[in-house]
Amino acid sequence: MELVGITRARPRGAIHSTINTSDRNRGSTPLSNRNVFHGSGAISFSTKGEYGVRLMAQLGAHHGRGPASLAEIAQEEDLPRAYLEQLVMSLRDAGLVRSTRGARGGYELTREPSLIKMGDVLRALEGPIAPMICASEDAEHAITCDRSSFCTVNVLWVRVRDAIAGALDSMTLADLVPAGLPAGHYQGPRPLPTAASQPPIQLEAAGTHS
Repeated sequence: MELVGITRARPRGAIHSTINTSDRNRGSTPLSNRNVFHGSGAISFSTKGEYGVRLMAQLGAHHGRGPASLAEIAQEEDLPRAYLEQLVMSLRDAGLVRSTRGARGGYELTREPSLIKMGDVLRALEGPIAPMICASEDAEHAITCDRSSFCTVNVLWVRVRDAIAGALDSMTLADLVPAGLPAGHYQGPRPLPTAASQPPIQLEAAGTHS
């Protein structure tokens, strides 16, 4: 089916090129008028992805104990509450969390942490995985590049996209939460071992081997 009358919108993360050199390849759009895409956060994730994953990890640790307060999570993670309120809306729209009103209200996961893929979390926060606009998980993005019909390097970006997606989809939220921890006993990340907590090293004197 032929698509006509499509308006080429500048994709998120795109920077309009200021190069004045004309593109001689097959009479395509001059570089000076072409949108240059530098990634959508799929390789270098923004604070939306970073903070959102930390928020989900806290909800995963709190799973089974009822709704968790965003104010408490913000304090625990040293993150701005107002920003978390924006991120949790995206997570709720994606069906990953639900809210409860009231004095003891808050947010909680809609399913077990082991059933929530980290790929779904990052997509909800950052959008489709797209190392380049022609290799976006959103098929509509490909039509914004006028080189799609003859480009020979697209296969590289598709493989990068699939590798990232595969890594994210192979992990679940349960991988970020301490395993085997009973509900109600999570007290933050496990502390790193110190010299005082390590058993003393027993040095065997020379010549005592049997």
